[in-house]
Amino acid sequence: MVYQNVTYNIPIVLWLMETYPRHPPCVFLNPTRDMIIKRPHPHVNPSGLVSIPYLHNWIYPSSNLLDLARHLTHIFGRDPPLYTRQTPTTPNRPLNPNPNPNPNPPIDHNPRPSRLSSASSLGSPYGAGAGAGAGCPPHHHHHHHRPSFSDDPNEVYRKNAINNILATVHADVAALRRNREAEMEGMFSAQAVLRQREEVLGKGFREMQDEKEGLEQQLQMVLMNSDVLEVWLRDNEGKPKMTTVDDVFEPCDVLSKQMLECTASDLAIEDLVYGLDKAVQEGSIPFDLYLKNIRSLSREQFFHRATAAKVRAAQMQAHVASMAARTSQYAL
Repeated sequence: MVYQNVTYNIPIVLWLMETYPRHPPCVFLNPTRDMIIKRPHPHVNPSGLVSIPYLHNWIYPSSNLLDLARHLTHIFGRDPPLYTRQTPTTPNRPLNPNPNPNPNPPIDHNPRPSRLSSASSLGSPYGAGAGAGAGCPPHHHHHHHRPSFSDDPNEVYRKNAINNILATVHADVAALRRNREAEMEGMFSAQAVLRQREEVLGKGFREMQDEKEGLEQQLQMVLMNSDVLEVWLRDNEGKPKMTTVDDVFEPCDVLSKQMLECTASDLAIEDLVYGLDKAVQEGSIPFDLYLKNIRSLSREQFFHRATAAKVRAAQMQAHVASMAARTSQYAL
């Protein structure tokens, strides 16, 4: 800061929390042994915590540390928060009335290894008078004698209390960070499980769509077969009753009639072969006659089956052509 055209260095400590930069950092004064915090000060409390309007109006991402340093330089230049401790004029130092003012020995002022910013010097933003030294402006209203920092029990107690509070806060922040990391690990695991379930659901949805398309095709087939049966029922509704078994089923075309004949012949030969097997087992016919008849029947059955296969292929082609014609008719 610049005070009365002289540049002074104010030692401060910046604590960058886990919520930074969305929330402002914590700014503390870190006076040396020969410095004293001004009391009262409009922007610094007795413990050294700095509170300025820029910190209260912190808005991310427009607020940053550089602008914070400039505001601190400007405010502290108008009203310095520290002044140099006055040394006694007499060579003899007063005796300490309490040889052991604090039973607890003072601890290190840097107990937190996670401090993101060490004690830094906040100089003039324009760099003027950088070599003026690291002192503070003298306090012109402080005329009475005060003992040194090491002999003042109140200062020692205050420093120890601040260090204990900082250590406790650091432990709480570390524990909170561990808890948040554990929660994040759990969330990542849950996210991986959800992704796997999403893949399974997507696969099942695609299978259901394929099954739906297949069912729609089968439904079209059923509707077309229903139309064929209704036409047949209308055509045969007024006809007299059939008396013979052979006249019960009437082929609709030549291919159907040929398929019926080939199937009937194939099944008849199958029954005849079964009867010959029983006869040769019982010894009703000689074995050479059995082989002769089996050879002849097998040849005849082969031709019937080959003819049935060709007829079935022709029927399939005709059926596909008929389906295509019906589909185009439904589409219109």
